Amino acid sequence: MEVRERKLEEKELNPASGMMILVFNLALMVLSIAGIIISGIFLEGEGSGIYIALLVISILYLVVIGPILFCGLKLINPNEALVLTLFGKYYGTIKKDGFFFVNPFVTAINPTAKSGMEDMVKAATGNQDNKRSSSKKISLKAMTLNNEKQKVNDVLGNPIEIGVIVIWRIINPVKAVFNVDDFIEFVSIQTDSAIRNVARLYPYDVAEGEDELSLRGSSQEVAEKLKDELQGRVKIAGIEIVEARITHLAYAPEIAAAMLQRQQASAIIDARKMIVDGAVGMVEMALSKLNEDDIVNLDEERKAAMVSNLLVVLCGNKDAQPIVNSGTIY
Repeated sequence: MEVRERKLEEKELNPASGMMILVFNLALMVLSIAGIIISGIFLEGEGSGIYIALLVISILYLVVIGPILFCGLKLINPNEALVLTLFGKYYGTIKKDGFFFVNPFVTAINPTAKSGMEDMVKAATGNQDNKRSSSKKISLKAMTLNNEKQKVNDVLGNPIEIGVIVIWRIINPVKAVFNVDDFIEFVSIQTDSAIRNVARLYPYDVAEGEDELSLRGSSQEVAEKLKDELQGRVKIAGIEIVEARITHLAYAPEIAAAMLQRQQASAIIDARKMIVDGAVGMVEMALSKLNEDDIVNLDEERKAAMVSNLLVVLCGNKDAQPIVNSGTIY
């Protein structure tokens, strides 16, 4: 089923310097404290109305306005982004690193961020997930997905175990936040699906001399195919697949022994074929040499016997035991 992409263009913000707002806000809060003290001293004297107004304004700024302005300060590290919404609508994205001030009422969105309660549960159970944190910032760094080995079928229907490692990064934080529910889980699920689709296009292995691609012998081509397949699946989330590689490839345990025997038999046949080809060449060379030098004249029957003896010697598994003939060969 095709996933419909939400048309939401990224808007990069150019916020004001946070250091200037921080110093300005701290100065005003200090002045508010001073205003409260002065108002308390002169509150019962003449012009008390002015001091009451000063007291109210100072308390209001110290308790309400000052803390609200602090909420607008945002610290962005290199290779990080902050996706902001204002009252449920997309406000903008900060991609520059530094200390900035934005609208205090905006909210940072990161669907993969863990809540405080989840952090406590993880700490209590000792189950830590390095890919997730309580930060609302979106990491733009290259991340690694080490997909656990899974059982799939190759093009011949043989069950195999395959595991891959995927290096990926976010290039559009807005799509990653608003187009999918959890982009980390999304990449993992799409990787599982892409592995199954790619594995069933190739056999695990092919016989020597065949030009057909295989999972074991064409790792570079299979990796490129897997990368392209996965890239098409995660494009909706604004994610770029940097690299995809097979890290584990083996027959499933239930057929591993049988496949090993088949490979051994194939290797033995190939070795025997090579031995026979070499032996026939050596016999042909020996007969040709005997005829050229006119060392001995053999009829067809003796030639057949000599060929038989040489092939036994050259193709046998054990060393031949020679028998010395002191008489005539006829």
